[in-house]
Amino acid sequence: MPPVPAVKLNWFASDYALALIPRVRGKPSNLVLALSLVFAVFLWGGNNAGTKLIVGSWPPIWTGGSRFFCAGLVLLGLLRFTSWLGSSQPITRGVSWQLWLRGGLSLAVYITVFNWALRFTAASHVALYLGASPVWALLWEGPHNRSWSTARRYGAAILGLSGVLVLFWPSLGATGGNWRGEALGLLASVLWTNYGRQCRALSAHITGVQVSAHTMWRAGLLLLPLGLAEVARTGIPLRLDLLLIQGYCILAGSVVAFGIWSIALRHWPTSQVLLFNNLIPLSTMSWAHFWLREPITSTFGVAMVLIVLGVLLGQANWEKILAPRSVPAE
Repeated sequence: MPPVPAVKLNWFASDYALALIPRVRGKPSNLVLALSLVFAVFLWGGNNAGTKLIVGSWPPIWTGGSRFFCAGLVLLGLLRFTSWLGSSQPITRGVSWQLWLRGGLSLAVYITVFNWALRFTAASHVALYLGASPVWALLWEGPHNRSWSTARRYGAAILGLSGVLVLFWPSLGATGGNWRGEALGLLASVLWTNYGRQCRALSAHITGVQVSAHTMWRAGLLLLPLGLAEVARTGIPLRLDLLLIQGYCILAGSVVAFGIWSIALRHWPTSQVLLFNNLIPLSTMSWAHFWLREPITSTFGVAMVLIVLGVLLGQANWEKILAPRSVPAE
């Protein structure tokens, strides 16, 4: 993944799959990039809703481990046998260990928590918690010397945390949702932020597509023994619909969508690309409502507005949006 500021999460973005977007004079047009990003958001919404459906029948660790192991092998195959992904850099023994400990292990823990969260709560809720990840990244960076930047960070954090509280609070009541799913969704959001930071560090040594491919198959391999133990204990129905959905999550959610995202990062500022992340909870909610019959609640709407406002406040370049006299220069 290309090095980006730590506050701007990587979201698996790599510079690969250049053939996925039509090119205009050597570069995709802004309209094509925007429409492609919307399509990637659409794919991720289906991925989240599909995973929710799968973990209702398949063990969560097996679901995540097999998905990432297969997706990583697909990416490695594309690296080895095609030129679509560009050239690869040699991986030293030290970098290999970092890929295991910082990348693969971080991704394995994240996907385990994410899938268990989907077991207990709505897919739209989990996606909305993940949408707050840029706010956690702002807090992770710590205080800033500039007064405007500090105020912006804490303002974004307050809005984001308010949205999380609105979403989480009903689960604590007697008639609310399952608090375990909400707590795991919130934890998955923090773990996703951590994985983005680890990927940024790893991308200083190898290309972004290598980071994605190698962390995916390593995460999958780490999880497969636990997944097989789950399968041995509970069994796994080999239904055609579940196999097709898993295939969709591997190819569309783990290869195509990330490839589109990476192309946009090569041509647009990271903050501009990441604004499309705000659409992922809406996409997930739409897929889950029409496919899984999940209800659309007013609580979700209020929480989404607060979290999106927090992310916008934290990510947007307000020094360029507002008049120079309105915001102190950083």
